[in-house]
Amino acid sequence: MTELYDTEKKPERLLLVGVSVSNEQETRDSLDELEELAQTAGAVTICKVIQNREAVHPGLYVGKGKIEELAGLVMENQIDTVVCDDELSPAQIKNLELELQTKVIDRTILILDIFAMRAKTSEGKIQVELAQLKYRSSRLVGLRSSLSRLGGGIGTRGPGEKKLEMDRRLIRERISILNSELDDVKRTRQISRQKRMDSEVPCVAIVGYTNAGKSTLLNTVTGAGILEEDKLFATLDPTTRVYEYENGQQVLFTDTVGFINKLPHHLVDAFRSTLEEAKYADIILHVVDISNPHADRQMEVVYDTLSSLGIHDKPIITLYNKIDREDADKEFVNDIKSKKTLQISAKEGFGLEEMFEAVNEIVEDGMSYVEVTIPYGEAGKLQDVRKYGQLLSEEYKGDGIFIKANIPKAMEFRLRG
Repeated sequence: MTELYDTEKKPERLLLVGVSVSNEQETRDSLDELEELAQTAGAVTICKVIQNREAVHPGLYVGKGKIEELAGLVMENQIDTVVCDDELSPAQIKNLELELQTKVIDRTILILDIFAMRAKTSEGKIQVELAQLKYRSSRLVGLRSSLSRLGGGIGTRGPGEKKLEMDRRLIRERISILNSELDDVKRTRQISRQKRMDSEVPCVAIVGYTNAGKSTLLNTVTGAGILEEDKLFATLDPTTRVYEYENGQQVLFTDTVGFINKLPHHLVDAFRSTLEEAKYADIILHVVDISNPHADRQMEVVYDTLSSLGIHDKPIITLYNKIDREDADKEFVNDIKSKKTLQISAKEGFGLEEMFEAVNEIVEDGMSYVEVTIPYGEAGKLQDVRKYGQLLSEEYKGDGIFIKANIPKAMEFRLRG
């Protein structure tokens, strides 16, 4: 009789731990988000523990008394990995693993792991590996004793065990190589960005907290065909697509990496060139998941991240998304940091006409009204007017084509020349 073996890989069983030093409810909310991150990484959360303390324990993260409780939960529930909600020092990881006799990671490692799983393009993979190596290089001594016990589970994707066992010199060399490759990518991105800026086509950057519906919006608006999932960080790589108004005017829409609370600074540094797509946009669409009970806090995180990237003076349109959901907060509150606040459903297409009108109003603010005659020999300029501006009227006369139009201010000199 042939024996059958269950070869299906079982998800890792996690114990989530948080320390509250001021607001316990914020810590609970953060642990709930950590559970979502764990689910995105393919793990299952078995239990969550919060300890109220005046400060995080410097050696163990939690207090010594709490260690006994955690050790009991690890044993009783066959926990594979303990995940702490804050960034841990090498000593804290080492001490916790000795006390609990299981793998211990922190929120940063979990987010890096998800990024490693989600990165599809060569640029994304370079950025993730660079962030992982920078993070782990500073913890190499503290982690060395536990590296030999790491399997193929959460926290070990990306560079992997082999690279992590390199000495500091080899890691520095690898980081140097990745930085060089990333510089090449940045130059390519800068050239593409400069071409977009030179083309005078207005650019709209879509930003927001992860899973707010940015990719869904871009797909609905432009048919971009990018991945949509009800998971955190479903897409990492920015996508730019063209939308054309009925009058022929074009606008570029660019999706960006989603933001999240406690976003590791290593990731901010590595993905800076990607995140800065918003910095060079003409308009920012801030997408907010209004069905999320923590929407206010998520908006704060987005604005803090934009500020850290030096983005302060861009016109912003705030879009309260997922208004079609039953759990959406229907109370309409204007975002005082934006020029306009609208309610939309990116999935159902509700409110998008108002969004396009708001975008068009801001674009027109940057336009100049002109009345000019274009010689027949330069009739090609008329197509540029249609593409980059708004052609209001045209009249064919003996000396050329007399037009009335709204055009980008930077284009006025070239059109009259």
